[in-house]
Amino acid sequence: MEKFDVIVVGAGTGGCLTAKTLAKAGLKVCMIDRKEEQNIGDKVCGDAIGKHHFDNIGIAHPSGPELDQIIEGIKVYSPDMQTEVNVKGEGVHGYLVNRLLFGQRLVKEAKNAGVILIDKTVVTEPLIKNRYVVGVSVKDLKTEEKRELSSKVVVDASGHAAVLRKKLPAEFGIENEVKDEDVEVCYREIREIKEPIDEPGFCKIYLDLKRVPGGYYWIFPKSPTTINVGLGVAMTEGFPNPKDLYNELILSMPMFKDSKVLTGGGGLVPTRRPISPMVGNGIIIIGDAACQVNPIHGGGIGSSMMGGVKAANVIIDAIKNDDVSREAFWSYTGMFMEAYGAKQAGLDIFRMLLQRLNNEEMNYGMSHHLITDDDLLKTSMGEDLKLNITEKTGRLFKGLGCLSLLKKLNTTAKLMKEVKELYRNYPSSPEGLNDWETKVNQVFENAKNL
Repeated sequence: MEKFDVIVVGAGTGGCLTAKTLAKAGLKVCMIDRKEEQNIGDKVCGDAIGKHHFDNIGIAHPSGPELDQIIEGIKVYSPDMQTEVNVKGEGVHGYLVNRLLFGQRLVKEAKNAGVILIDKTVVTEPLIKNRYVVGVSVKDLKTEEKRELSSKVVVDASGHAAVLRKKLPAEFGIENEVKDEDVEVCYREIREIKEPIDEPGFCKIYLDLKRVPGGYYWIFPKSPTTINVGLGVAMTEGFPNPKDLYNELILSMPMFKDSKVLTGGGGLVPTRRPISPMVGNGIIIIGDAACQVNPIHGGGIGSSMMGGVKAANVIIDAIKNDDVSREAFWSYTGMFMEAYGAKQAGLDIFRMLLQRLNNEEMNYGMSHHLITDDDLLKTSMGEDLKLNITEKTGRLFKGLGCLSLLKKLNTTAKLMKEVKELYRNYPSSPEGLNDWETKVNQVFENAKNL
């Protein structure tokens, strides 16, 4: 049986950064992906990454053919299209990348660091011995050959499929399944349009809580005439088919008349707070497999890279100390919660509110700027939700019969603050987990009952 220090399952953005960081530390690392090497990176995605992620992680910013568009800001439109919210500032500066070329760059950097890539191979299950994950079973898609690979540590970076997380025994104490209501099902195309789009530096998000329940549709310019355009809905009971909605809502827009589809496809994205814990004996979970995704807009490229680097550093220390237990890995979850998970948890509460509003309430709230553009930016970056509610606003909303909306927003702001504080104080050892989870579950139960 071939042996490695670490096996990374999945060669996405998070997997590549994990594998590269480990290999640069001198460890023997294997990275496995079901795609052929030349296709790694090609996936259904919004293609957007915040500039700050490259600064924080310390990797080269996209340039040349890899860079499609520099993003200056985001415009959000109310369901009645009467209100436009402009979110601009350092926090939303970023890039739209050529997803394939960006993915290929990360694979190349990982291989140059010494990572062994096994492509066109699926991981079928974890190997478990004495309550530790000690490797994986794999199947070569080219030859149908099945074999086992052993390692000191396995990293599940397999995306929403979470091929290892879903097969861990209950004794590992890691969530196996993510509820459908916490998943967005998306359909997206890259289209070439006839007339250049206005303001190609702005990503546009359209809300319609009736026709696009629990989600939104987007127009992200990759160039003045090439558009990443798509739609996502929450997988709640009876959810509409996103491709049918796409054809109905988006292709009917004047800008897409006589446009040409370059590529298209569907996908699933977990849009909730991160799983807890993200570690077990011999295993660490990162990226979409650990739900390290922004619950509001579904972006997860930058956070998966960040999670991958943090996981790798914890693994390096654990192997150096010859201890790959759950306890040795424990600090990883806390570090991620502090850096990004607390923000996710707060935005998850906000998502739950948005999914319970109707179009009329959304139109009212946006037209009266209950959350200012600047405060919306700060909230998206993880700061507390601030409401622009005056006595005059209260009288107006009472007259419109929308006082309940103000109460919902006020309660949501308090719950967001409460849950972020809990996530920033993630238990320092497994002993404190049950008490912490009880408190967290109570906050989310209160949010569901809004």
